[in-house]
Amino acid sequence: MNISTFRAFRSRNYRLYFGGQSVSLIGTWMQKTAVSWVVYALTHSTLMLGVSLFASQFPSFLLTLLGGVVSDRYDRYKVLLITQVASMIQAALLAALIWFNHYNVWEILGLSVVLGIINAFDVPARQSLVYEMVADKDDLPNALALNSSMVNLSRLIGPAIAGIILEKLGDGTCFLLNALSFVAVIGSLLLMKLPKYVRKEHTKNVFGELGEGFAYIMRTPSIKFIIVMLALMSFFVLPFNTLIAYYAKDVFNGTASTFGVIDSFIGLGAFGGAMFLASQKPGANLNKILAINTLIFGAGLVLFSHEGHYGLALLFSAIAGFGMMSQITVSNTIIQTTSEPQMRGRVISFYALAFFGMMPIGGLFVGWASKMVGTKNTLLIEGIIALLIGILHLAYVRKAKLRVNQQQIMKEEAAPA
Repeated sequence: MNISTFRAFRSRNYRLYFGGQSVSLIGTWMQKTAVSWVVYALTHSTLMLGVSLFASQFPSFLLTLLGGVVSDRYDRYKVLLITQVASMIQAALLAALIWFNHYNVWEILGLSVVLGIINAFDVPARQSLVYEMVADKDDLPNALALNSSMVNLSRLIGPAIAGIILEKLGDGTCFLLNALSFVAVIGSLLLMKLPKYVRKEHTKNVFGELGEGFAYIMRTPSIKFIIVMLALMSFFVLPFNTLIAYYAKDVFNGTASTFGVIDSFIGLGAFGGAMFLASQKPGANLNKILAINTLIFGAGLVLFSHEGHYGLALLFSAIAGFGMMSQITVSNTIIQTTSEPQMRGRVISFYALAFFGMMPIGGLFVGWASKMVGTKNTLLIEGIIALLIGILHLAYVRKAKLRVNQQQIMKEEAAPA
């Protein structure tokens, strides 16, 4: 690791964003951990864990394309500021519900739906705005990799803190601290100095602009492939984390702290993977990295699925986390660096649709499958599917390399002697 690993920090706006988001995301992961634990403690059902994931992400599936249009039509900075304030209010309401100790699982799921609606508008605006925060656009891949390291370091720290707080101070404290954490990110946004927003005329309606974005993706094979592969991973593999509460409670006979530790080791692996990405030099073959890391992800899940030794299970969960990180970060980087600026918000919304749309449905499927074939076998199958998708990625990389070589040969043959 060297100074170039952090080259995106040369941009003041990105430094502010990184600092504010780092605090907020720790709170977010604390809340996610607490919600999963509370839902499982109330229901003792892996299916309800899938329902919990569905409730928080399916609204994003329904509305994220609209969020992409809003991001391209309006001031992304103001959209992001509004969504962050709304997220803080949602977290405060959830904290109040828990503190007054008068709640059931459906009330928690209802507020999860509210968060899913907010995220439908937050994700396209936030991801698109990162591009504008970075002064030197060559630093964008590094900024996105650092962003992923921030997310995964938060995943490392947040669940571990949540596990301790759940045992010592109760679940309400986790939700309250998450609400307070939004002060940091809102403050960082207010301190930014971004170029003045220039309103543009839009001749097409919302549906026309959505169709334009879809047509752009269909005629751009590299983007289309990435989105389709992410959709497959999001449906079949990424919902594996809905089953972690089962392993913590029923396989390792643990408590909320055990759950937090396993989730933290997944985050530790993902953080390592993100830093590995951040250290890559400009021009690295991101598609090849994505393919290899998908294979690593699958291998980690296969090894973890039937492991009964707690220490080895933590090691395998970290390996899975390392590979998992690339699914979102590398896909996002490829899309952001290859999309036309006027299409970026809409393309990111389709990317978010593949992620937020397929994952909640996949969560229900994984919850159902765990009832049919057992939780351990379900996780094993998820790992095998990841290995198969990784092989597809490798085949695509080889095909793309052959195509580039053929084009180079044709150019040399066509060149005058």
